[in-house]
Amino acid sequence: MTAASTTARGARTRRTKLSKGAKRGIWIGIVVLVLLAMVLGTKVVSNGDPIAQGTQSFDAATFGAENFPKVQEGVTSRAKDAVTIADAIAADKTAAASKFAVQSSGGPVFSVSFTGVVGKGQSGIYAVAVPGAPADLLIRVQTGPAINGTELRDATGDIQFGQFKNQIDYQDAAAALNDQLKTAVLGGIDTAALEGKTVTVTGAFTLINPAAWLVTPVEMSVK
Repeated sequence: MTAASTTARGARTRRTKLSKGAKRGIWIGIVVLVLLAMVLGTKVVSNGDPIAQGTQSFDAATFGAENFPKVQEGVTSRAKDAVTIADAIAADKTAAASKFAVQSSGGPVFSVSFTGVVGKGQSGIYAVAVPGAPADLLIRVQTGPAINGTELRDATGDIQFGQFKNQIDYQDAAAALNDQLKTAVLGGIDTAALEGKTVTVTGAFTLINPAAWLVTPVEMSVK
């Protein structure tokens, strides 16, 4: 091996060998790049952001409190008197539903108003004799303590299944509106002492049997 080749080889060795300081600088640079990438890839969210809160469960009570006034207004604005609806159903059930009702999975839901005298009741459901209504038509109103059905949810057409995560939440929405009815409408009425009284009712019913209506009230007054 010549002196020249030995010198060149030593020069290459000196060029490729890094000092401890240089190595430390390279590692620091790598760490800085990694941290920068982490910062750029991180989304900062506020405490009120749904991402920060995670998946929230359906709050039925809040839904009922917020939406019952809207449902009440919607049913009241749509309501037709019982005699008009009864005559329309007797003449042509399909046409009556098309003109006066909102379609739902359970059938057409009519908004109705009437004044009549309360008859005997059972389990909080009372027959009401409405002047001018067909003699063979049974009009009943439910006053609790159990309020059943989905009429309030379905009466306006504004509350749809697609607004909810699943069928359970959709059913809970109907129950929550019924609960609000018991407080907002029936809370100040002695529903155990209605027989013989004259009531004025605005509410909704699903047309299942044209000869028997079960009305869920959104407004009710007693004389």
